[in-house]
Amino acid sequence: MNIEECFYLGYTSKVHAKQGEIVLKLDVDFPERYKKLESVLVRMHKQDQLLVPFFISQSQLTNDGNLRIKIEDINSVDQAKELIAKEVYLPLNQLPPLSGNQFYFHEVIGFEVEDAEKGNIGKIINVLDHPTQAILEIQHPSQKEILIPINDQNIVGVNRAEKRIQVKAPEGLIDIYLD
Repeated sequence: MNIEECFYLGYTSKVHAKQGEIVLKLDVDFPERYKKLESVLVRMHKQDQLLVPFFISQSQLTNDGNLRIKIEDINSVDQAKELIAKEVYLPLNQLPPLSGNQFYFHEVIGFEVEDAEKGNIGKIINVLDHPTQAILEIQHPSQKEILIPINDQNIVGVNRAEKRIQVKAPEGLIDIYLD
């Protein structure tokens, strides 16, 4: 499976126990949704876009939100070490559906953005996922770039059917980019 058809779940952080169990550090909001995985896709080489499937025979969610997994046919520490520090993915169709003003970053690429004051300000070309703040990167029809922080005050509505996001940008923010 190709990486473009998947979402990032986390990474394998260390070996746990002598039977080759692996600790999967989850990078998700609700780790409990992933405690009964049947399989995962592992990116074996950083330069590769291909993912390799591995089937899970046991899994347990730990108190710190990590997932301890036992992969079929991995029965020793040495075998498990080959899978440490690897990115782990799942197919996009395994994402739980969101509603209301919640959205996955990948799903809004190409959506039109409509500001409460300025009207249509362009299309989302990227979502910049910075540690402190996620930001919509919007291509204005004039080819200028507009950046709008993603937060509850700025995102007014999400219309998936029309592929449109309504925003209320802070006063003067859009003008900074268009002047």
